[in-house]
Amino acid sequence: MDDRLQTDRPVSARVWDYWLGGKDHYDADRRAGEAVARRVPGIVAAARTDRLFLGRCVRHLTDEGIRQFLDIGTGLPTADNTHEIAQRAAPGSRIVYVDNDPLVLTHARALLTSSPEGATSYVDADVRDPARILDEASAVLDLSRPVGLMMLALLHLITDDDEARRILDHLIGALAPGSFVALSHACADVPVTRQAVQVWNESGTPNPIKARTREEIEGLFDGLDLIEPGVVSCPRWRPEPNPWGEPEETMTFCGVARKLPA
Repeated sequence: MDDRLQTDRPVSARVWDYWLGGKDHYDADRRAGEAVARRVPGIVAAARTDRLFLGRCVRHLTDEGIRQFLDIGTGLPTADNTHEIAQRAAPGSRIVYVDNDPLVLTHARALLTSSPEGATSYVDADVRDPARILDEASAVLDLSRPVGLMMLALLHLITDDDEARRILDHLIGALAPGSFVALSHACADVPVTRQAVQVWNESGTPNPIKARTREEIEGLFDGLDLIEPGVVSCPRWRPEPNPWGEPEETMTFCGVARKLPA
């Protein structure tokens, strides 16, 4: 039987929570997650390595002196969220989370508390309205100073290329030189990605995905200084030492770039 027909809930933030080992999902979400994972075995690894990339990226940016983060499309909070990683290294860090899912915002406000020295805030907005995001984020972040802009597993939800470019240009244009932009994105060059996108889009989700090639993902960083190792599969972005050697490629690719002075 087609697993899609057994899925009584569209894949959503709660399904990702299940894949990441969180607790904020229902039995229907678990069934949906298991059904998708049976059809696309690599999708759980992609979700988890994307999350691990978040941790390495935030640690790198705090090492670079970044003390402000704008995390758009944050998803449900699990372990080691952006503010926890940043404030562990620099307690005065200020973080603004953005999402347009009421469930995400409800859980975030309940579970994500800042260090006394720093600040954590939440904006209910869609990435398609970057002007509103910047306006509300400016209540917590000083946009005249460098910011770490985090957009993980987000832009593949913007299926129109021109709209994705418009959103990025608006957001990046408001950032101070010395800011960083971190992206992760479903990569069409990995064979299993096409299957994953098909299963996801057929699941009844209100948020269809468009995978892009590695070259197209690199193009999202146009005008920025892409730092080493460039755009690579998430587990291969500055991997930390481990006894198992080179990590396997997953369907989600990522990169980090710096905004240089004009």
